[in-house]
Amino acid sequence: MADIVINHRIGTTKGNGGMYNRNDGILLAWNEHAVTSCTGGLGNRSTVDNFNGVPNIDHSRRFVRKDIIGWLKWLRSVSFQDFHFDFARGYSAKYVKEYIEEAKPIFSVGEYWDSCNYNGYDSHRQRIINWIDATGQISTAFDFTIKGILQEAVMGQVWRLRDPQGKPPGVMGWWPSRALTFIDNHDTGSTQAHWPFPSNHIMEGYAYILAHPGKPTVFYDHFYDWDEHSKASRYPQPSSVRILESQYNLYSAMIGDKVRMKIGDGSWCPTSREWTLATSGHRMQCGKSNDSSSIFPFIADPFGTGECDARHPSQA
Repeated sequence: MADIVINHRIGTTKGNGGMYNRNDGILLAWNEHAVTSCTGGLGNRSTVDNFNGVPNIDHSRRFVRKDIIGWLKWLRSVSFQDFHFDFARGYSAKYVKEYIEEAKPIFSVGEYWDSCNYNGYDSHRQRIINWIDATGQISTAFDFTIKGILQEAVMGQVWRLRDPQGKPPGVMGWWPSRALTFIDNHDTGSTQAHWPFPSNHIMEGYAYILAHPGKPTVFYDHFYDWDEHSKASRYPQPSSVRILESQYNLYSAMIGDKVRMKIGDGSWCPTSREWTLATSGHRMQCGKSNDSSSIFPFIADPFGTGECDARHPSQA
């Protein structure tokens, strides 16, 4: 997957206004007309968000799009299969549609990140869905809504994990096939830590996104630096979520017909003996159906506990 940073770039040479807004190299040899007028160039004004402090590319210019498409096709020719569109709020989604249709990546995802209002998050996920729609529905998007809601939930507001319609919050609750779920990335966590997931609740976060619909991702730092390799398996994507409990300290759900899980410190276990505990850990448990046709790799049991809540040890 290539990180496609085409909203903003620092040029090689000073141009209009004394800014580095000219690129005099062989590839993408652009002058100030390739840069929006609101960020120091001679192009058109941006109609969406600016990435302040750096020249922003004017995608309304045909020569700019032609050069970008040529570069994207070159990336495909050297074996990059997938594209991650950085700061997708900075240029119209219709251009993302054009770039995908021309370069034909196997998979693409947009980073459409804006502020989340936790008291009314429908509008937040609707904006992400509007962006997906504007790409012609051919790109996925990072589910920033569920990232924000989930990290508030694990810190004592678990009830947030059920929306007023009884569905999961976030894009995953409305359009799971287009939701790329995550709990941290190089901007939110790691050394930048702009919006980090609480470190003592990491496994709760992964228990949630690996069990639920969407396309879950595991952050590089967690997978390698935290040595979480064995904990990052998941089962085939389910088609439905039935939320069983959503209280201040307990969330439990049945995902598809093969998995039941819970997070939080409230007590809960499946009441049927047709379910077996697959893994458990700090404030999280996941169970699988005993139906032999539904056996699947889930989260390997790194904790070695093999236990359910003490109240129902025989019904795990």
